[in-house]
Amino acid sequence: MRMKKTIFLALLSLACFASASCHAQAIRIKDMGKIAGWRENALTGYGLVTGLAGTGDSGRSKSARQSLANMLSRFDIAVSADDIQSRNVATVMITASLPPFAREGDQLDISVSSVGDARSLVGGTLMSAPLKGPDGRVYALGQGAVTVGGYRYDMNGNVVQLNHPTVGAVPNGATIEVGVTNKLLSDRNTITFVLAEPDFTTASRIAAAINAQVGSEVADASDPAGVEIRVPEGRRKHLTDFLTTVENVRVEPDRRAKVVINERTGTVVSGGDVRISRVAISQGDLKVSIVTDNAVSQPDLLVQPGEAIRTATVANSRVNVEQKRETGYVAPNNATVADLVQALTRIKTNTRDIISILRAVKAAGALHAELIVQ
Repeated sequence: MRMKKTIFLALLSLACFASASCHAQAIRIKDMGKIAGWRENALTGYGLVTGLAGTGDSGRSKSARQSLANMLSRFDIAVSADDIQSRNVATVMITASLPPFAREGDQLDISVSSVGDARSLVGGTLMSAPLKGPDGRVYALGQGAVTVGGYRYDMNGNVVQLNHPTVGAVPNGATIEVGVTNKLLSDRNTITFVLAEPDFTTASRIAAAINAQVGSEVADASDPAGVEIRVPEGRRKHLTDFLTTVENVRVEPDRRAKVVINERTGTVVSGGDVRISRVAISQGDLKVSIVTDNAVSQPDLLVQPGEAIRTATVANSRVNVEQKRETGYVAPNNATVADLVQALTRIKTNTRDIISILRAVKAAGALHAELIVQ
């Protein structure tokens, strides 16, 4: 009786462990994509950075002189663009990202980059400039002190520079003037969940998990990239609560077999269950090195130097050929890439040779995965 109880507890513990492992692999669907319509919008603008210590645009920049004259005219100061000879001003392009559901009065980080021949934006201040969307409408106003993670100083032909001083940022430098509200619910009272990595199996699992959570057939995998979800009539007034329930549904995504290799860094990344067929691998290494030693032949001091007797440079070259013993490996049935890499590592195969072997195995049709070379 006691033994049966012990066996039962062991099986129960194993089942709990397996259940926890399976649950640990399931992730929230909000981490696998986004709701259609949830997007950022690009804003761009043109402005002036002032207060530069002689590192702004030169007198050859007509746009800088004209922009400064236009700005001064707003303060009832009439100055011709040809009369401006200041190098404390730089013309810049301004970029920012307008987040979804932005409200009036919210602040954004903006980036500024020189468009003239300014040498540095260190110590500059961005004057008030409008930021427009693709439709030409002003959505934000940018202004503030420019922070640059570098510097550039030059004098008498000597230049000292750190990082890239002609690009800077203004933290919280833009104030939103026009709010944005994205429409998530379509005219058919549906929302679409878009997968970051389209996959038929994953989309089908997401639809089934949502239906099980809601308790009715509201989700349908229309294609591998999207799951269409019909919002029940009683949940439309509280769409946020419904989306909270949907995005926290946990699903175990299906993974495509991929092997990613980077020849520049010698990195190999693959899933542990990527299979390879039975294959025989033989790898050899032949190294040829040519070394040249340059020596100087000096005449003896007892000999009178002349045209026939002088110092000469002698080059001694030698060729070394080294051939290592060939290594072989036979992959068993149902072997994985992880097994292959471990076996090749045990026989002291370097990473770059492993990359070449994986490419050869793929060419032989024995690697059942997508090989991505970066």
